[in-house]
Amino acid sequence: MNLRRRINQEPLQFQLAPMIDVVMFLLCFFLLTWNLARYEQDLEVKVPVAKNGKEPARLPGEIIINLRKDGTVELERATLTLAQLQQKLTDIEQVYPDQVVIIRGDVHAQYDDLVKVMDACRAAKLTNIAFATNRPEKDGT
Repeated sequence: MNLRRRINQEPLQFQLAPMIDVVMFLLCFFLLTWNLARYEQDLEVKVPVAKNGKEPARLPGEIIINLRKDGTVELERATLTLAQLQQKLTDIEQVYPDQVVIIRGDVHAQYDDLVKVMDACRAAKLTNIAFATNRPEKDGT
């Protein structure tokens, strides 16, 4: 009498469902990180603190101009002169007349440099301009 049971094992197969789950997770991760990276926030620019500021609604295609403390201007991760900035803004205004412009000026940037950037925006006929600020720390500073 044979007391051993035979177990019919099927050959191992490649499981596709877990692989699709992993790929979808990675796709979501990279899309979310790309969305955050496209706002072009220069980490070297320390924006001032405003107690009464509010979180703006993020609009697709908004332009972020970074003004560093030494007066250099960055747009789309490229350092530009004021003439180049004005030309680029003029080209954008011709396609999108109501374009939103956010100026991220460093705390230690000169007021004169900020006015020059605003003047370049005005010369390009862009009037929807906002200034980036940080919220105060929770300890009140």
